[in-house]
Amino acid sequence: MIEKQKVFLGCATAIVTPFNNGEIDYTSFENLIEYQIENGVDGIVVLGTTGEAPTINEIEREDIISFARDKIKGRVPLVVGTGTNSTESTIRYSKSACTLGADAILCVCPYYNKPTKSGILEHYKALAKAVDLPIILYNVPSRTGVNIPIGAYGKLSNIENIVGIKEASGNIAYLGEIKERYAEYYSLYTGNDDLTLSSLAMGADGVISVVSNALPSEMKELCQSFFKGDILKSRKIQLALLPLIKEMFYETNPVPIKELLSQLNLCKNAHRLPLFSSTRQKEISFFKEQIEKGFYRKISE
Repeated sequence: MIEKQKVFLGCATAIVTPFNNGEIDYTSFENLIEYQIENGVDGIVVLGTTGEAPTINEIEREDIISFARDKIKGRVPLVVGTGTNSTESTIRYSKSACTLGADAILCVCPYYNKPTKSGILEHYKALAKAVDLPIILYNVPSRTGVNIPIGAYGKLSNIENIVGIKEASGNIAYLGEIKERYAEYYSLYTGNDDLTLSSLAMGADGVISVVSNALPSEMKELCQSFFKGDILKSRKIQLALLPLIKEMFYETNPVPIKELLSQLNLCKNAHRLPLFSSTRQKEISFFKEQIEKGFYRKISE
């Protein structure tokens, strides 16, 4: 069996891309990166769904990767989202991420095209052949229209640089089946904040989190408590976070998390169309007040 690299263990943040007057706000981006690292996250993912990657052009992508690399300075792994619905552009973005210093790439199943199992396999095989970086496969059928078939993971399992899976179908039984069949071949990460503890209990290695943009230390502690065997503390944190998590996905991600970050003065509440500002400022302000009062911090201490 091929021994594969584990990109991270615990909580990696799918970080937002801050904007200001239509441009990338690098001052806020640097502050967000430092906030994540100071609060102990185990990795940072740029240019994912939460980073609004579809609205960012190729020059901006390169600038974001280079900037994040220079600010992270190797303190945690830098994972770059490179997946598109074109194998050609996915390979081009992935090669660029390699050149610019990413530690791993996160590659979503091609969206909109709705490829068959054979198409998915050939897409990922072509990508793995084209780049040397560790690849984390990303299954999120609510976004792509396609669920990566369980058998596809078996077909890809012996490819050396396909090392992980981000499972965001929301189906805990499916995540468990992946773990049961292919545990020795892949690191497994949930992409659903509300299923973090359940996924860890099923054998996942961590979470690629949206909520950790605002609460990095709490999401980190949720994972670490579980790994240390303190299941009661991990459960207490997960249960306390559930109402906030629900609110963060009431509207399309990253709309709610950007509203919350704006209220916390961590970045502006700015998006690129077709995303638009949240209509739930009042509801989100309740959780902002909870954070400022230290409600979640006390639970995780």
